[in-house]
Amino acid sequence: MKLIVGLGNIGDCFSLTPHNIGFMLVDYCLQIWKFNLLFIRKELSNLIYHLSIKEEKFILLKPQTYMNLSGQAVKKAIDKYKIKIKDVLIINDDIYLKAGIFKLKSKGGHGGHNGLRNIIDILKTNQFKRLKIGVDYDKNIPLEEYVLKKFDSQFENKILENFPFFERLLINFVKGISFDNLINISI
Repeated sequence: MKLIVGLGNIGDCFSLTPHNIGFMLVDYCLQIWKFNLLFIRKELSNLIYHLSIKEEKFILLKPQTYMNLSGQAVKKAIDKYKIKIKDVLIINDDIYLKAGIFKLKSKGGHGGHNGLRNIIDILKTNQFKRLKIGVDYDKNIPLEEYVLKKFDSQFENKILENFPFFERLLINFVKGISFDNLINISI
């Protein structure tokens, strides 16, 4: 079973902010995959969506712990559903990539991202897959403020225009397409 985790912060005040790009993509996919939804659970500090597409069962997860404690929620889901690290994909924002640009990584460091840092610390490994979505960074604004600042409509459109492509990437991950092959796909 695959686990796809969209990182973000809970609460309406954080919606449509760079740090909530993971939640935004999960919500987008849920709109498209709504007929594949088996059930929803709120448990273990998580909002858990169980889905099945072409007989492949998988979980979409939105940690309800705030960004900096994401590792606790991810670990609980991995343990409860006996998911292997190789079957985990984390969706996160990346300030070093231009808005809407993406990077797939099969492993790596946290790059200063506190959500990833906590996941690596709690899981005691960096060997999980990531879909990093660029949110740019305006260096005139302190980083802590920037990642929690609402998108303007032009910026939001630039981010959202690639969501259909990201949704197809996630479907291919669920179907078991080699991650190396997914890495070589471009928009």
